Amino acid sequence: MKIYLDNAATTPIDPQVVQAMLPILENNYGNPSSIHSLGRESRVIIEQARKKVASFINAAPSEIFFTAGGTEADNMVLRSAVNDLGVNHIITSPLEHHAVIDTAEHLGSGETVKLSLVKHDAKGHVDLVYLEELLADNKDKKTLVSLMHANNEIGNKISLEKVNALCKKYGAYFHSDTVQTMCHYKFDVRELGVDFLTCSAHKFHGPKGVGFLFINQDVQIKPIITGGAQERNMRAGTENIYGIVGLTKAMEIANENIEEHQNHIQGLKTYMIEQLEKQVPGISFNGDPKGESLYTVLNVTFPNSEMDEMLLYNFDIEGICVSGGSACSSGSNIGSHVLRGINADMTKPAVRFSFSKFNTKEELDITLNVIKELFSINA
Repeated sequence: MKIYLDNAATTPIDPQVVQAMLPILENNYGNPSSIHSLGRESRVIIEQARKKVASFINAAPSEIFFTAGGTEADNMVLRSAVNDLGVNHIITSPLEHHAVIDTAEHLGSGETVKLSLVKHDAKGHVDLVYLEELLADNKDKKTLVSLMHANNEIGNKISLEKVNALCKKYGAYFHSDTVQTMCHYKFDVRELGVDFLTCSAHKFHGPKGVGFLFINQDVQIKPIITGGAQERNMRAGTENIYGIVGLTKAMEIANENIEEHQNHIQGLKTYMIEQLEKQVPGISFNGDPKGESLYTVLNVTFPNSEMDEMLLYNFDIEGICVSGGSACSSGSNIGSHVLRGINADMTKPAVRFSFSKFNTKEELDITLNVIKELFSINA
């Protein structure tokens, strides 16, 4: 039996989503750009999906653009802001997802764009006072602020309302990568007033390879992928119709049951924290898991262990799927830039446990027993 606790990386697709996609895969193979009946049917399906997605975040359908996922959408925002909106100053965080920080660093490597990085407190929370200082000190520049709603490694959340208010005060554009939080919280873009939000379906039990970008109707940018008139000339390439249907169904399920899922998953995270503190001497947590934190993510630093970089493999051998922090991961031996950024103890193994609606307390008990065995802790 596999215990899957790596939901921040990707989530298992919901069976209801699969059932919604199957008829599209089997029957709706017409190209949405074709004028014949099969093409028109596909176009109707996409536009119906766009309306539904827009309704979930109180956007206009014309503000929703389907993409291949969050990374493409993040790149589209940052690059188009510079190319089309005249942005010559980007403020972001050193703890951002690589889709944002790597793109921002690339854009800021020349002479045209200045890159500023916000400070964080010891727990990894964005310093909003320093953010305002950066905005005030660069009033002569056209600025884009790009800060993720919740960190994908340690779970820390920002207040979209507070950041957006600062951006509006100083005339800056605001983009938030909401890949980890879309469909885990309710969004109302009219109330938030943000300029850009990015989303990826596979983070909330939808299919991989599809997401969307929300662009406020008051903002006009050009595509970074050219070669076709799809997505109202904003994103060339034949639309992933079955992926779009899957994304929409996953959003529908999440929004219908959002409070139930929140309570269930928060209960799992709270239980895991309590049991780790009771059962594992020397345990510590990265970020602010008991404070302003995403309820699906828990990042743990374990006591020194002879296995160190082998810890993830030992979990895997026991049938438990998790992700690492300071341990070697994905072919990189430099460890987590997020944990380095908050001055975590990089000499000790760190593990990210991330939960979903499909996880159970029984799975956590099994995981806790495995942890005690791995660290030779007496029951």
